[in-house]
Amino acid sequence: MEKLKNYRPTEKEPFMNDRQRDYFRAKLLAWKDEILKESKTTLLQLQEENVNHPDLADRASSETDRAIELRARDRQRKLISKIDAALQRIEENTYGYCEDTGEPISLKRLEARPIATLSVEAQERHEKREKVYRDE
Repeated sequence: MEKLKNYRPTEKEPFMNDRQRDYFRAKLLAWKDEILKESKTTLLQLQEENVNHPDLADRASSETDRAIELRARDRQRKLISKIDAALQRIEENTYGYCEDTGEPISLKRLEARPIATLSVEAQERHEKREKVYRDE
């Protein structure tokens, strides 16, 4: 990771060369590690907070906070599976290519959303189709 510290992928180099794959692998692993650390912290907080509030309003507020936190953790659990899938695509040399078109996904998009599986254009088409079916 140290050798990638100041590195940023550019359009001038071959797409998804070894250095770019290493960069995105490190980025994904760091993201996953951060999520796992946050999850452990939340778990510890939830265990410590297992206090029986005598006031009904305090208890309700605590339960609401707990439910929100658990929903956030569930979303992060799903995000971890997407990160793992992206790491698998790196190993299979399919990372960075649109699942719809097979074309490269822009480096800017991958930088912003390293788990992206569709190009911006394909994602927009997908969302439009989804909206059409939802409106029916």
